[in-house]
Amino acid sequence: MKIYGDKVAVDDLTFDVKPGIVTGFLGPNGAGKSTTMRMIIGLDAPNRGSVTVNGRPYAEHRAPLHEVGALLEAKAVHNGRSARNHLLVLAATCGISDRRVDELLELVGLTHVASKRVGGFSLGMGQRLGIAAALLGDPATLILDEPVNGLDPEGVLWIRHLLRSLAREGRTIFVSSHLMSEMALTADHLIVIGRGRLIADVSVADFTKHASSDLVYVRTPEAERLRDLLVGPTVHITAVSPGRLEVIGLTSDEIGDLAAANMIPLHELIPHQASLEDAFMSLTHDSVEYQTSEVSS
Repeated sequence: MKIYGDKVAVDDLTFDVKPGIVTGFLGPNGAGKSTTMRMIIGLDAPNRGSVTVNGRPYAEHRAPLHEVGALLEAKAVHNGRSARNHLLVLAATCGISDRRVDELLELVGLTHVASKRVGGFSLGMGQRLGIAAALLGDPATLILDEPVNGLDPEGVLWIRHLLRSLAREGRTIFVSSHLMSEMALTADHLIVIGRGRLIADVSVADFTKHASSDLVYVRTPEAERLRDLLVGPTVHITAVSPGRLEVIGLTSDEIGDLAAANMIPLHELIPHQASLEDAFMSLTHDSVEYQTSEVSS
């Protein structure tokens, strides 16, 4: 638990982040995500409870940079230092070689600006430098808070492939993001919180499955005949356009089998699958701290 004044930022929050997969950390603004990540690496102390990384508190590891790499604030760098100098200073604290610094500058695409002052960097360049710093010690655990902020499409794609590649090596990857479409492509598992409390600890597939309805989209040149065959007391059918139906109350398998038995061709048979954004909005609706009003035109 973490309390600031009269505000409970993190409340009885318990979860594990497992190696070998990318775990996404989701929640509305003010949910306690950044505070939780700060407590993991010892920047904030919990008022009650404890946090361990690989079996012990972060501060008790003899070489923390080799255990945990973290990016919590891309601009937490002295503006007068060059990118390379910033990494060299961090590397020197743990006996990491200059060669490793240069390897990482190349990995994150900053070799050509390595001698430039960080104060002149864009947000995206700062994110790349922060990721290089997080990877300095070749850590088994990586914690990234909104790493794709400020990155262009190429950078976002690069981050996605990097995180999945690191997870395949058996590392523990814990990453937060407000970009639901990107998290859907990157994460395998989700930790979702709201108002400092755990809402969901589940795979991405199960998270979206539970939010999906039993709606099935059907496209057929014999829509009227199929509709007559599907009608039933628990079935609701809507003709959305010529040749297109929306069916509630039957599965796609049941519709397909009935169509096949009656020689009705199907051009589309698509069960509705909620997007990660749909599932997130539905699950966290009551946990949003800053509610906005609808805008009418």
